[in-house]
Amino acid sequence: MPVPFYYSEAMEKYLELGKVNNTHGLKGEVKFEMWCDGIDYVRQLSKVFLDKNGTKQLTLVSARPQKNIAILKFAEIPSINEAEELKGKILYCDRDEAQIDDDAFYIADIIGCRVTDADTGEDYGKITDVQNYGSCDIYDVKNGKNHTLIPAIPNVIVEIDTEKQVVLIKPMKGLFDEN
Repeated sequence: MPVPFYYSEAMEKYLELGKVNNTHGLKGEVKFEMWCDGIDYVRQLSKVFLDKNGTKQLTLVSARPQKNIAILKFAEIPSINEAEELKGKILYCDRDEAQIDDDAFYIADIIGCRVTDADTGEDYGKITDVQNYGSCDIYDVKNGKNHTLIPAIPNVIVEIDTEKQVVLIKPMKGLFDEN
């Protein structure tokens, strides 16, 4: 029996999954830009939501990859006419329905975490955004008016504790030097 999960105020129950870009064919399929790890993540879901409160639900019938997007089919969307209404919509998933690796984190849980030096305890600011340009995630850390980009690599990231909202790091030489 799974242990119940309680959400802190910082943790969202419904997470952004991606965005519907266009229709696909005449039978109600849509082209979907995935903001998650990929098609396997989407395929584990039985339903998605049209709002971040989980009130407007769609039943996911199929999900298949097509180049760098996914083609999705929903039980409630039988034709291109209904699919047209989804264009530009962000879809959400219930984090309780999805499984991620034990050493993985949702971006929504990392944003807002304090970044602290693992050795000295110095506070570097809060993570305000997470980007990925191919090789690794990059954390945008804001302290006052200053922004610092931190690579999320094992040499830098020591520990991520989303419950305590803290990311411990060992900063690379020159990362926070003012000179």
